[in-house]
Amino acid sequence: MTGAPIETDALVIGAGPVGLWQVFQLGLQDIRCHVIDALPGGGGQPAELYPGKPIYDIPGLPVCSGQELMDRLQQQVRPFAPSLHLGQTVTGLVRREDARFDVQTSAGTGFIARSVFIAAGVGAFQARPLKLEGIEAFEGSQVFHRPQDPEAFAGLQVVVHGGEEHAVDWALRLADAARPPASITLLHRRDVFQAGAPDLARLQALTDQGRIRRSIGQPLGLKVQDSRLTGIEIVTPDDQTRVQPLDALLVCLGLSPRLGPIADWGLAMERKQLVVDTVGFETSVPGIHAVGDINTYPGKKKLILCGFHEATLAAFAAAARLFPEQRTLLQYTTTSPKLHRLLGVGG
Repeated sequence: MTGAPIETDALVIGAGPVGLWQVFQLGLQDIRCHVIDALPGGGGQPAELYPGKPIYDIPGLPVCSGQELMDRLQQQVRPFAPSLHLGQTVTGLVRREDARFDVQTSAGTGFIARSVFIAAGVGAFQARPLKLEGIEAFEGSQVFHRPQDPEAFAGLQVVVHGGEEHAVDWALRLADAARPPASITLLHRRDVFQAGAPDLARLQALTDQGRIRRSIGQPLGLKVQDSRLTGIEIVTPDDQTRVQPLDALLVCLGLSPRLGPIADWGLAMERKQLVVDTVGFETSVPGIHAVGDINTYPGKKKLILCGFHEATLAAFAAAARLFPEQRTLLQYTTTSPKLHRLLGVGG
């Protein structure tokens, strides 16, 4: 562990839509919190798996993209200034004798939390790796499973491997940032790509202009010269092999959830989901709540809207447990001076 543990009333595991709504509802109860997420930018499934796809079942928003939903939620929690700890996973959670929880992360961060809210969806998302012999030696230098800045590849020969929205989006971003002698190649096993209609139209236009090349085939192996990755060997649909030169390889094969150490925390589970009491969405361990896709109960529906409801009741339950001397009153953001003060609005 690096440094002294951080003491907090509430620790939220997961910065997806339900996790952020949990932060908001805790804020309305005047409970500040820290948030942990495995992804470097948070955002959960909407931001990572379908940032450009339309969502039609969020109340008050007839349609919004996954990224727009996350942007709006991040704006909504801003008055409560949550402390974010991104790019790390929870590796250990132990209940203390004083009923608080010791929590450790993969980055060596430690917490002592009075309450914990698991909003980890179906688990921590990890990038699906490209499994080729020797590829590990180039991770972070020439091979990237979670690229961040397209400008970092501006003058390079880049191969983007993948056929879904994330891969198409990165090919477009790289084309926008490219400068001579850059080249952008989108590699997929077949000449069919999954993305929104605007992105597919733009991909076709940039392909027609020669700014993005398409390479159809399956990766077979790596080409290395003088300890440097120089290309990727591909087998085409007609069983021909060829080498695609590259300076950098961006692997955009999507994300896969991993339940990880949650299964070892001593919480009651059913089919890899946490069993909760729907009064306050508490798990079998008092003080640990589970909201969103990670939990299960009779009638459970895996919808963002349902997760919002669960997080709201969990926040009320936590407030009653953390501050038993205070009456937990139902107040309305339309009229409550206290809520207006917490939100930083009104006179």
